[in-house]
Amino acid sequence: MNLQTNLPPLTAGTLYLVATPIGNLEDITLRALRVLRECDVVAAEDTRRTGQLLKHFGISKPLLSYFQFNEARRSEEIIERLRRGEKVALVTDAGSPGISDPGERVVKAAIAAGLRVESVPGPCALVAALTASGLPTDEFHFIGFLPHKSGQRRNQLESLKAFAGTLVLYESPYRIEKLLAELNEVFPERNVVIARELTKKFEEFLRGKPAELIAVTAKRSRKGEFVVLVSPQ
Repeated sequence: MNLQTNLPPLTAGTLYLVATPIGNLEDITLRALRVLRECDVVAAEDTRRTGQLLKHFGISKPLLSYFQFNEARRSEEIIERLRRGEKVALVTDAGSPGISDPGERVVKAAIAAGLRVESVPGPCALVAALTASGLPTDEFHFIGFLPHKSGQRRNQLESLKAFAGTLVLYESPYRIEKLLAELNEVFPERNVVIARELTKKFEEFLRGKPAELIAVTAKRSRKGEFVVLVSPQ
């Protein structure tokens, strides 16, 4: 494979979706750093967190707050900036924008406006967990976070029984115990993998049936978000 050495400047009026580390700062790509250095503004889910990331790499850029509850208003502002020819980098707190994180709305708006969208790929908890899980990777279904209400959660899990591939979910430390109990009811004989603290010092993969993992996780730290994978039948 020929690696590109003569790098062209960023394209005016382009929305760059920049993946950022999910834990280990070494995982940021050279391309991501170049885009963050050369863009006009960085739209961030949490400006404080992104500000710390930029500072770590010696980058100083204007930051624009862009999160779940101001997506509509900020999307309009970002579209106007792009129309003026600005180069906008969109980042989330960690991982790839739009994957269980803000980003989808502004991407749709930019495309509808005939503007250019470019992905700057990199870290993603979904991919990191799936590839190291030991479960089938040829076919999988990404659910992200389940609804908070018990009835809706149960209905969604029941609807996934017929799916042939590996199931991948995200869960918070506050509901991991609840999720494992639900999996024990819906998928008691399936193999489950829990990935926590991905790319960090205490990264851990736990494997077993749901009932086994309920006992194991009761004795473990519940810090950080979890990726939970369920094997096919």
